[in-house]
Amino acid sequence: MSNEQKEMTQAELGELLRIRREKLSELQNAGNDPFEQVRYERTHYTTDIKNNFDEMEGKTVSLAGRMMSKRIMGKASFADLSDRYGRLQMYVKRDVLGEDEYKSFKKLDIGDLVGIEGEVFRTQKGEISVVVSKLVLLSKNLIPLPEKWHGLKDTDLRYRQRYVDLIINPDVRDTFEKRSKIVREIRNFMDSRGFMEVETPCLNTIPGGAAARPFITHHNALDIDMYMRIATELHLKRLIVGGFEQVYEIGRIFRNEGMDTKHNPEFTTIELYQAYTDYVGMMNITEDMIVHVCEKVLGTTKMTYQGVEIDFSKGWKRMTMADAVKEYSGLDFMAMDREQALEAVKAKGLTPEKNKDSWGDLLAFCYEEFVEENLMQPTFITDYPVEISPLAKRKPSDPRLTERFELFVYGRELANAFSELNDPIDQRGRFERQVELRAQGDDEANMMDDDFITALEYGMPPTGGMGMGIDRLVMFLTDSSSIRDVLLFPTMKPLDK
Repeated sequence: MSNEQKEMTQAELGELLRIRREKLSELQNAGNDPFEQVRYERTHYTTDIKNNFDEMEGKTVSLAGRMMSKRIMGKASFADLSDRYGRLQMYVKRDVLGEDEYKSFKKLDIGDLVGIEGEVFRTQKGEISVVVSKLVLLSKNLIPLPEKWHGLKDTDLRYRQRYVDLIINPDVRDTFEKRSKIVREIRNFMDSRGFMEVETPCLNTIPGGAAARPFITHHNALDIDMYMRIATELHLKRLIVGGFEQVYEIGRIFRNEGMDTKHNPEFTTIELYQAYTDYVGMMNITEDMIVHVCEKVLGTTKMTYQGVEIDFSKGWKRMTMADAVKEYSGLDFMAMDREQALEAVKAKGLTPEKNKDSWGDLLAFCYEEFVEENLMQPTFITDYPVEISPLAKRKPSDPRLTERFELFVYGRELANAFSELNDPIDQRGRFERQVELRAQGDDEANMMDDDFITALEYGMPPTGGMGMGIDRLVMFLTDSSSIRDVLLFPTMKPLDK
């Protein structure tokens, strides 16, 4: 293993830190403080030159970026300049740059930010380059960048110091560029369908719209406790009542729950609501949206996620929760009452939670136990029991069930949607049941929201609504195994803890 590949000791790191600070002091004492640079005009990016070399050859350009490598070779040297789009070779020649400036260049460190001016050409080895005639140090790197072979394998450090991860690892930068494109294409799709983007409060006096444990904070001026939102649903449906017939919001959600490869305490969702449609309409728009995003961002609806071929092409499977449970467990809930279902579940060796042994709770319990992990290709699971769907409209043909679906891919929930409950009397009754569950210790159950019921009493049209986790969609489209890989700054425990 070469010296370049060896991990740096603390003593070696300390010496490098000392040397770099000495270099900075020398520059400052000579009146060349790089941190006094306030502006640098560049004419091109690295990809402009690489992609249009025939037009650019022989032209003088101005570039700026980070120096990622340096190879000193006597009277001429090479270095790599990295900007937001890529890298380009710098050819630094003493006779072109000037003797004093060349000496200054040789003292530069990998990681320094520079501005260069020079002529575009191709080397004898065929490398597109810029022969540097002017060079300005724009910012001094005082902490050495991690060396390639060891410094980037510490995932904890990568998440804590994402700025370093982005400097070193182009694949990471590509993931977040794709994330930005995914969000942009979701907006383009929604706007093209006539939806209006809105913003609703992050701070709420009542957390609602989901079964989740909220973060609690305190508002000093009002002297009241408030909750970070766990969903945008109830405010968006108030807007439907107010006459905005198609609304959506892309926003941050906060849930005070566990952390794993699929969950972060704050994450991003899109929720959309459309008057005069139902959950079937939401299935159609969800499928169309994801197909649109795949085609625009990836150029295909077929991809590999964690070694599994996923096909997002239109025509996704649709099946009821009861049919899915029957297919994967053999239990036919539609042919059983509550007592029969409880016996059948126990016969499978399962024990339901206390206070969650109604017919609908048992159906949902068996679904989680037997079905979810098998749903690898995009699948809409429909007709959820009313007990676990406090905001969804009942099915007219079977009041035990609701007009609700969840979209599953790779055994994971990606989206959740309803024919929205617009009966204020039914809604109050379901809230009351949630309040009872909360009193029994379920801190994820909904609170009573009297203002939302008042809004429904003014009249909400038949409405379809859908919520989707954007982070999980990005995970699928970038083949990322952990949600932390698609969040620029995931939640981390402080080092001193």
